[in-house]
Amino acid sequence: MHAFVDESRRNDTYYLGAALVDPGVLVPLRSLLRGLLLPGQRELHFQRETPQRRRLVLSRLVDSGVRVDVYRANCRKSEEWARRTCLERLVNDLLDLRAARLVLDSRTGRDHHDVRTIRDVLGRRPSESGLSYEHFDSTGDPLLWLADLAVWSHGAGGDWGRRVLPLIGSVVRLDWP
Repeated sequence: MHAFVDESRRNDTYYLGAALVDPGVLVPLRSLLRGLLLPGQRELHFQRETPQRRRLVLSRLVDSGVRVDVYRANCRKSEEWARRTCLERLVNDLLDLRAARLVLDSRTGRDHHDVRTIRDVLGRRPSESGLSYEHFDSTGDPLLWLADLAVWSHGAGGDWGRRVLPLIGSVVRLDWP
């Protein structure tokens, strides 16, 4: 299993999405996503898409069988704290799933925070730490777009939350009392 991770923030809620992709569908899923690009477009980023395009993309992906797990935390303390909290839980969950690879959307200048968090978790579970990880720019791998569109839609709620629901595997609330 490979996981492709991106984030979204709505007010005081931080969302981290992890698209879980079986290695056997990596290539066809990348092709599907690239096929959704408009001429001249280098990536799908839901915040910048029109509502009509969002609806089209979501409807095409619902049929793909993609699963995106959502981790959410309150970020009133700090966004970096919320990300660390979500990422720690995600890495533990990936280790439980025996995932092979974790790809995170790069946050220029802040990737070292993720590396430290991941190493901390892997250090607590050394016998299970076969997970490789790396950061890519969102134009570097279309599978990162899956997490973006899922957490954007989930966080928006309403009709967008309803439309993305078939893609959502689980929602882990890390700020729940």
